Amino acid sequence: MISRKAVSGTNLEQAKSHNRRVVIEAIRTNGALSRAAIARLTALSTQTISNIVEELETAELLRAEATLKGARGQPAVPYSINPDGGYSIGLQLDHQLAVGVITDLSGTVRARIEHPVDRPTPAQAMPLLAAIAGDLMRKFRFDRQRLFGIGVAMPGPFDVEGMTSVGPTALPGWQDFPVADELQRLTGIAVTVENDATAAAIGERLYGVARNLGSFVYLFIGTGLGAGLFLDGHLYKGSRHNAGEIGHMIVRPGGLSCGCGKRGCLERYVSLRAAYDRLDLPDPDHASPDVLEELLAQGDDRLEAWIADAVDPLRQAIDVLELALDPETVVVGGFMPLPVIEALVARLEPLHLSVSSTRARSTPRVLVGAAGKDTSVLGAAALPIFSETNPQFDVLQKPLG
Repeated sequence: MISRKAVSGTNLEQAKSHNRRVVIEAIRTNGALSRAAIARLTALSTQTISNIVEELETAELLRAEATLKGARGQPAVPYSINPDGGYSIGLQLDHQLAVGVITDLSGTVRARIEHPVDRPTPAQAMPLLAAIAGDLMRKFRFDRQRLFGIGVAMPGPFDVEGMTSVGPTALPGWQDFPVADELQRLTGIAVTVENDATAAAIGERLYGVARNLGSFVYLFIGTGLGAGLFLDGHLYKGSRHNAGEIGHMIVRPGGLSCGCGKRGCLERYVSLRAAYDRLDLPDPDHASPDVLEELLAQGDDRLEAWIADAVDPLRQAIDVLELALDPETVVVGGFMPLPVIEALVARLEPLHLSVSSTRARSTPRVLVGAAGKDTSVLGAAALPIFSETNPQFDVLQKPLG
């Protein structure tokens, strides 16, 4: 039994690219589908579906599976995503670690490499990222013609004076640096860059608990805190790709000072750095987050106190996100160890009354992310593929002719 997750297409010839993405998304979400099932789910004509499926099968993005015997007529041929139809490289840069993966079209990781770093500058990081990409392609051999590109995830905000390169949660020296252009120059491969929270939202949408959701917010708890916004079936990035930088939302007026120059910012209470500061541990840039999991297992009173103090600011942030965006759910994940995230989320109830407070809900208001610590790098790898497979509904707003 397939889930009837419909993604509407359009029979306009000008929206062919959109329709290709709709077909791939329908199959990715529901599993193998016959042409007739795709037509029902997408509201596209049988002829349009036949043409698109034939084109995608010829391109080896889809593959035919064993036929299904129906009640009458010819047996239906179901089509599924062909994992070997394309590959993508994902790179993630953070304060402590540079990670690279190669994934196939299904999202399976075919190779993975990581290198320790120490709050790297562009001069330090760019050659390393290019080297990781090269090492990945040597580690996993594939037809380079089937490489979609490179996706990069790194901490935001981007190009915001006073916030991008200042403070302990920002990487130094990246203000106005052309990451995509420079990495493309070094590798000769097309590059797409996103902030880590947005990349994590993509990873969770494709491989985690948000797989069948049209609108959700992903709260990424790392050295700082950010949010990826997936609304009405597409990413919302904002005018400068900085939407979701809620770590700098004031939750305690006059509270703890923040590197951005304000006081009482959310990430001063909910982040790896906030936890490390409260526990008087070494700088999180030079220590593994796993120490928090060890302290939780030991029942450390300091960690318990931090969790208790972090709950109310996090609850307040969720309230604002629900009231402003009305998502189906808020997903919490990131570099924070999973058991610590689970302990934090478990204490959020009772959540504040909001537009999400309805008995008709089929999805909890808050979910713990399922894609794990590699969510952002998986999302980064998905960036080039995502642009080919995810329906971009604004294409339908372009004038005809």
